[in-house]
This record gives sequence, structure tokens and C-alpha cells, in this order.
Amino acid sequence: MSSPLRSKSALDGIAIPGRYGRKDGEPGIAISERVGLGLATVAARKGQAEALKAAVASVYGVQLPGSSRVVEGATISFIGYGPGQWFAVSESLADEALARDLKDNLKALASISDQSGGRTVLRISGRRARDVVAKGLPIDLDPRAFPLGSAATSAVSHMGVQFWQTGDTRSYDIAVFRSLSESFWRWLTASAGEYGYEVTVQER
Repeated sequence: MSSPLRSKSALDGIAIPGRYGRKDGEPGIAISERVGLGLATVAARKGQAEALKAAVASVYGVQLPGSSRVVEGATISFIGYGPGQWFAVSESLADEALARDLKDNLKALASISDQSGGRTVLRISGRRARDVVAKGLPIDLDPRAFPLGSAATSAVSHMGVQFWQTGDTRSYDIAVFRSLSESFWRWLTASAGEYGYEVTVQER
């Protein structure tokens, strides 16, 4: 059986594994692209918000966040980014499989849009990750103001991003539109250069 088609990374040939920037000491930043994710937007249809929340709780075992937060289920994470709107992320339901699964299970309760080929998701981690991200985001990233589970929709250097933090106070995931990926990469690597950064590749 042939393998399913997957979209080519927008950073192919750009995000090249290796050590860059400041050379002395351990790199302060690690950057990796989260490849092969399933990504989708979920919007409650008129009058169906409560029914949608109940369905998501029943099928996926999570409570949809009512604010800019991320909740992690066994297969899908849901990130609130507006009233009645969520960004869904999955490793196990890769590429367009996530949107199909959501449509099958949520049926007439929500409008689902596959975003798997339209976004690039980068993970930025390390002891200086917060310093790098703070150069562009107009958000207080101190853990007292932006604790684990926090999310935001904002802009970095005039580029719209969705941004969330789970599992580690020194690790951030950032989703950017595919068409802006190269511009965002230039901003990110320029910002990380003074600390030294390492680019790695995640296996599918």
C-alpha cells in the first residue's frame, strides 16, 4: 500500500539541523518544527455551544476551555482563541485525519476547517526560550502571569501567531500561517542568535 501524501514543510531547506549563533557554551535555545500534526479550527454553530462542549467531553474526554487556555486530551489538544472558537492539535490524528475525525464526531454542532497544510508549528525550548519569545510578543511571559496551560493569539513582528505553553515553563509552541513561515523563521533565528541555538528535526 502506498503511503498517504503529506504536504511539504514550508521550512524545507531553510530549517537545517545544526548549531547556530553564539558558539561558546551550551545553546540557550532549541528550535524544532512539529511536523505531521493534525491541525483544525473548531467553531460552535449558532445555539450549539453547550451541546458542542458536551459532545467534546463525551467523545474526547476534555472540557473545551472558555478562555485563552489549552486543554490536553488523550488524542487532541484544544486551544481557546475566541468566543466559541478553538484550535485543535493532534499528533496521533495526523494531517487531515484530525478534521475528518472532528467532523464525524461533532457533526452539526460545529464548523470544522482543516488547517494542517496551512500552518507551521514550531517548538521553542531551552533556558533562554522565554527571552527570545519575549522580544516579539507583547505579552508578559512570567509564569505568574502566563502559567502552564496558557495560550494567546497575538502578533510577532507584525505576523499573526497562535501561541501556547504546556508541560514545561521553558517550552513554547507557536503556530504561524504557512505563507509567513520563512519570514517568521528569519525573525526567530535573528532573535535567538545571541544565545546560541540548535535546530533539530522531529520525526513523523
